[in-house]
Amino acid sequence: MPSSLVDGNSLLAIEVGAANTRAVMFDVIEGEYRFVASGTAPTTAEAPFKDVGEGVRNAIINLQKVLGNTLLDESRELIIPSQPNGSGVDACVVTLSAGPVVKTVIVGLLKDVSLDSARRLTESTYTRIVDRIGLNDRRRSDQQIDSLLRLRPDLVVITGGTDGGASRSIQKLLEPLGLACFLLPEEKRPAILFAGNEKLEEKVKNLVGSLAESLHFSPNVRPSLETEDIDPAERELARMFINIRKRQIKGVDMLDLWSAGHILPTAYATGRMVRFLAKVYGSKKGILSLDLGASAAIISAGFNGKSTLSVYPQFGLGENLARLQYYTTLEDILRWSSLDISAGVLRDYLYQKSLYPAAIAATKEDLAISEAVSRQSLYLAMQSARRDFPKNITTIEPILTPRFELILAGGAALSDASRPGHSLLLLLDSIQPVGVTTVILDQNNLLPLLGASASQNNILPVQVFESDAFLSMGTVISPVVAASYGTVILRAKLNYENGAEARMELKYGSIETLPLSSGEVGQLSIQGLRGADVGFGPGGSVTIPVSGGVLGVVFDGRGRPLDLPSDAVRRRELIKKWNSTLAGE
Repeated sequence: MPSSLVDGNSLLAIEVGAANTRAVMFDVIEGEYRFVASGTAPTTAEAPFKDVGEGVRNAIINLQKVLGNTLLDESRELIIPSQPNGSGVDACVVTLSAGPVVKTVIVGLLKDVSLDSARRLTESTYTRIVDRIGLNDRRRSDQQIDSLLRLRPDLVVITGGTDGGASRSIQKLLEPLGLACFLLPEEKRPAILFAGNEKLEEKVKNLVGSLAESLHFSPNVRPSLETEDIDPAERELARMFINIRKRQIKGVDMLDLWSAGHILPTAYATGRMVRFLAKVYGSKKGILSLDLGASAAIISAGFNGKSTLSVYPQFGLGENLARLQYYTTLEDILRWSSLDISAGVLRDYLYQKSLYPAAIAATKEDLAISEAVSRQSLYLAMQSARRDFPKNITTIEPILTPRFELILAGGAALSDASRPGHSLLLLLDSIQPVGVTTVILDQNNLLPLLGASASQNNILPVQVFESDAFLSMGTVISPVVAASYGTVILRAKLNYENGAEARMELKYGSIETLPLSSGEVGQLSIQGLRGADVGFGPGGSVTIPVSGGVLGVVFDGRGRPLDLPSDAVRRRELIKKWNSTLAGE
């Protein structure tokens, strides 16, 4: 890549999602990289096409119509690099989340050590753990073999043994795996990742190397009992995921060729960008990224140099939606609805949406159900992700969400810029942030594409992120307090740059706002009452700088954790009131 922005190259970023495929153009405008335009088309991974290339080409054709430039030649191949007549692009990157969930078996020694590390590693991409094999597994070897033959996993992740540590135990666990691979048809054999004791690599090659679809090695995720380092294994697993998709889906090979190997799982690209932002901010408080789409719920968090990446296909809003009932109840979903909807109607919606994930809400009832499902899915994903957050991070109470300085929200369910109030309320209900947080809407769903682009151009992601391609929704103040409904728990005064001021009293159970436009900053003075804590101590008084957004400064006085009324009528009236405050409805 060029070192000067004047010689900056254009870049086409392609995202192949479960429901839609997008083609996004980045280029230099007035000396800086900017998001130029995008084209969208339905993903064609499923029948009748079963070739993602068709959807990609359709998305690029739609992008061409916006740009007025030609990107595909007469044979519908990408023109790369760009030509003197202005056609084509200089570089291409791809992110991929389409395709069936990767069935995975994890193998390790101890449940709370290596198997737990294997679980965290596996959850960093679009997988479903279908079996666990460890020292405490009471099944006989033949039963483990039968399970592997029945499940036919796409992937096996092996961990265990500190560097220079256990070896015989790992070998014993691998024997059933080797025999199962031998018995499976060659085209059904799983890919295997070994991320355990590095001294065992040769023995692993001898036991399963010739029997696996492919065998990969990465540095030990548990070099010692007290140390966990899964980042190198995550990178290797990301490459393996793409190779698995090449076997499963036609057209992925073509995208790999177009991008010169710069193709990543969408979730991994998102995590890469969050890690970068966490280093840039360098704050003790965390940075949280949320992506809720058809393929999965993705939660990535960065904490002062540490990061986590969790991918939950079971909470995606696409083909897995019908299985959501395995993780929650219909009643728990309906508690988020502002309308009186029956469990039967909700159940029908879940099955219909799983069949047609690209369908959009056509009635108020459909919209209420869609938002209720999104809330519960994101709530469940957040509860699952919290267990892997670092234990020593700053938080007000252990049972609450950690304090995040910045929350980035994207994905089809969250990125509707025409309804920012609905998006913010969905976040507040499901994530329940505490303290003082800036919320930014990834209205163009660019974050994973910027993460993928970093390997081609490390300047582009920075400049695009700082541009107006992302929508600031404002600053959210969420006190932690126990009080009676209607009790005043906080007083605030906002001083504007022009010398004006605005005041507000926050009552328990309500949401209030103070206007502060995007690009503006102000000084906010907060006085907590009745022990209300926004991160500066119970009942504390503080003055802090705040940044504006389309919703200004938002005060969420509903308490943490959020406790919705058990009475259905009162609960629905409160939800309507909160919607009215943030969305004007």
